[in-house]
Amino acid sequence: MSDYLSPVVRDIPPSGIRKFFDLVSGSKDIISLGVGEPDFVTPWRIREACVYSLDRGRTAYTPNAGMPELREAIAEYLHRQFAVAYEPKDEIIVTIGGSEAIDLALRALISPGDEILVPEPCYISYSPITTITGGVPVGIETFAKDDFKLTAESLRAKITPKSKVLILCYPSNPTGGIMTREDWVPIAKVVEENDLIVISDEIYAELTYGSKHVSFASLPGMKDRTILVSGFSKAFAMTGWRMGYACGHRELIAAMLKIHQYTVMCAPVMGQVAAYAALTSGMEEMERMVEAYNQRRRLVVRGFREIGLECHEPKGAFYAFPSVESTGLTSEEFCQRLLYEGKVAAVPGHVFGQGGEGYIRCSYATSTSQLTEALDRIGSFVDKIRVG
Repeated sequence: MSDYLSPVVRDIPPSGIRKFFDLVSGSKDIISLGVGEPDFVTPWRIREACVYSLDRGRTAYTPNAGMPELREAIAEYLHRQFAVAYEPKDEIIVTIGGSEAIDLALRALISPGDEILVPEPCYISYSPITTITGGVPVGIETFAKDDFKLTAESLRAKITPKSKVLILCYPSNPTGGIMTREDWVPIAKVVEENDLIVISDEIYAELTYGSKHVSFASLPGMKDRTILVSGFSKAFAMTGWRMGYACGHRELIAAMLKIHQYTVMCAPVMGQVAAYAALTSGMEEMERMVEAYNQRRRLVVRGFREIGLECHEPKGAFYAFPSVESTGLTSEEFCQRLLYEGKVAAVPGHVFGQGGEGYIRCSYATSTSQLTEALDRIGSFVDKIRVG
């Protein structure tokens, strides 16, 4: 049957993250630091709002762009938290998670052969989605010595006459790196000089430690050039609800809405009700979860350094990205052996693109007791390698 498949789809490799997730499934003795999913249950007030709406029989379609009250809540939230203003009526669309928002944005923007600039290591979906839509992903390597920040020099070096879109993901998955306003200013200048459109994936915006997230869209002149993508999965522990959104210039959002209308119609009403409850009554619980992640972050970074694995300090998201080069193993070899010999699952850094080789991604979105045990196992595993 493979002859019937699109060659583009057939040749795309499966997710490197899911590969390790599938190996872990059903194995009770393995501690998984692989999948980026909060270990918290969605707060009760959010679940209760959904249950109550179902009890009242609220099961019909919503407007294609999402419930008006949810779009208004998103607009108010973004203005209050990140100083960027959007018109709920035609500058916001509610999507099936942030993933659909990214897919819609790329499909709305890409013509065959357009080059899409992607700072790497990065979330694994950007390049495959770009390829599926006919674009050409162009990786821009970032480095631990720069805290995995994108620099204007590295961005400028990759720009060609075919460059059209820059995809950003800060706080970063997988590195935990962030960008400050001072970091963004030279990037914004390059974007303007080269007439680029930006897709800014800000799904981890609430998960920053020691400094407040700065939205790229809040930079002078960047709002109309930016499609801001976010959602509820990470900050509100709502991964399974699949609720996201995109904000941007009304013409860009209108184009994305056309695709959304023909493919999914609208996001599920139950999820939209829950998302509205998250923004209107879930902030206190969200802040409690962020503080827990911060405590775990300090534990994990200290633990890797004590083991002897270099680890830059992640200032956002819920991932550590330690180097395993000192072990003499590739990231794939390290993770394979750690899984079978150490009973800990992590993700090899090379699956996240340029600059990822020699690192592993470890999620600290799990309990302190699990993290402590995982660090003990990793320490023993590394000791065995070095002795051997």
